[in-house]
Amino acid sequence: MFKKPKLIVFASGSESGGGSGFENLCQSALNGTLNAQIVAVVSNYPHGGVKERADKFNIPFVYFPSPWTAERYQQIVQETGAEFVALSGWLKFVQGLNPKKTFNIHPGPLPRFGGQGMYGRHVHEAVMKAYRDGKITHSAVTMHFVVDNDDYDRGPIIFQKEVPIFSDDTPETLGKRVNEMEHIWQPIVTEAILCGDISWDGVNPESLSGQDQILS
Repeated sequence: MFKKPKLIVFASGSESGGGSGFENLCQSALNGTLNAQIVAVVSNYPHGGVKERADKFNIPFVYFPSPWTAERYQQIVQETGAEFVALSGWLKFVQGLNPKKTFNIHPGPLPRFGGQGMYGRHVHEAVMKAYRDGKITHSAVTMHFVVDNDDYDRGPIIFQKEVPIFSDDTPETLGKRVNEMEHIWQPIVTEAILCGDISWDGVNPESLSGQDQILS
């Protein structure tokens, strides 16, 4: 029998919600569009949306409070037996993990709308302001590998899909449309990484290969 790659998902969520990306990955694994065994999900909230969704799908839940050190990241990944790490709404700085096997999804165009504090509504507000100022015409869903350095949202960009902005958009309406696009593409790109169609050497961004096949 073919062995399914073991995937761990880091998804902060909140005390009262969140985790829709994690649930989407679980559902994709169940219906066969994502060939993965999701071995655990991690949140920095002991209860809330991520925990509720983990219970719904019978996925082991790991509560990960501060400090978010390299040693603790490594311990969680090793103890769960995960081979790949998907960041799906995880808001803490990541360090110490294998850059060839760790990837993130970001609700906006990178590198322009990345960095510390650029998550969720903050991204959509910044995107809308740039749109109103005539500097951009669209938002995007971006996925990238995660490198162990001193900044957020760095690492080779694997995938970027434009999301249109409409003249009557608000951060909320744009965010909803971006989230819907994330749910379409996150399992597809994740599957391509897990099966080796997309890869890089973890050091040189120019070694990235396979990413052009996603939208073809």
